[in-house]
Amino acid sequence: MSSTLAIALLELAAGFTLLIWAADRLVTGASALARNLGVSPLVVGLTIVGFGTSAPEMLVSAMASLRGNPSLAVGNAIGSNIANVGLILGLTAMIYPLKVERITLKREFPVLGFIMLLTLALMWNLNLSRVDGMILAAALVALVAAMVALGLARGESDPLTASLAEGVPEGMSTRTGLGWTLLGLVLLPLSAHILVNGAVTLALIVGVSEAVVGLTIVALGTSLPELAAAATSALKKEDDLAIGNILGSNMFNLLGVLGIAALVHPLYIDPILLQRDVTVMFVLTLLLFALIWRRSGPGLISRPVAVLLFTSFIVYQATLIYVSLAA
Repeated sequence: MSSTLAIALLELAAGFTLLIWAADRLVTGASALARNLGVSPLVVGLTIVGFGTSAPEMLVSAMASLRGNPSLAVGNAIGSNIANVGLILGLTAMIYPLKVERITLKREFPVLGFIMLLTLALMWNLNLSRVDGMILAAALVALVAAMVALGLARGESDPLTASLAEGVPEGMSTRTGLGWTLLGLVLLPLSAHILVNGAVTLALIVGVSEAVVGLTIVALGTSLPELAAAATSALKKEDDLAIGNILGSNMFNLLGVLGIAALVHPLYIDPILLQRDVTVMFVLTLLLFALIWRRSGPGLISRPVAVLLFTSFIVYQATLIYVSLAA
């Protein structure tokens, strides 16, 4: 038992490390390659770089779906969204309170709200079919197209799109960019396979459901790129980029992660995921919006708000683990 547990933990650690590194190399290589081929840095930033932080979740959920572990796939997506708001925004705003621009309150939050409602409607029958996956994937394509059109229209006047454009590497040769892209494409599914294997084994050993492992360990691990990006942006006082990355990641998780996983294989939704975890995702997101909303001027994720978000996340995780182990 102890050797099996050690192997499972080793697979989790190796899978997380390789997954995040491979995602970073893929984004760097693909961004440089696209830029060298004449694609606008702004477009590259809004598409390839924008997808980058959600790549780990997408690959893990797709692999879990392919292997017949739907609860792990869904738990990873929902758990990552909960971690993004409670853990990442909570920790980041405790370091440096984040100003939320008026345009974000009026544009990004309503779009995220609509995407959450769309996902809930599709999940309501406790099943995400391939048709549902196509709807989510089509919505993702529409979202990215709208982001690109808006970014090109606003150009450098939009701080978020300008910051994303700055993330596109300069000076990397086409040959090197192609090499990193191919390496990332090979290592991402391999690392996702290792990670999912470790997660499923751990669930069996500990005696908890795959959904719980997805909502806790896997969701936290795949959210590390968002945590690093948000913390770096906060330290640089780039509030728009920190918040935009989190809201954008949550949109991509619901549309891309769940959409791709459902396209790979139809997903059965465990009722408890809908009743408990999707509810927590909605409550945390609405709580965040309610606490930072202002009738005029920008909002603010103050330190007290950050502490509340972070505490809510810790209580949720602790309750989830306690109930699962006690069952």
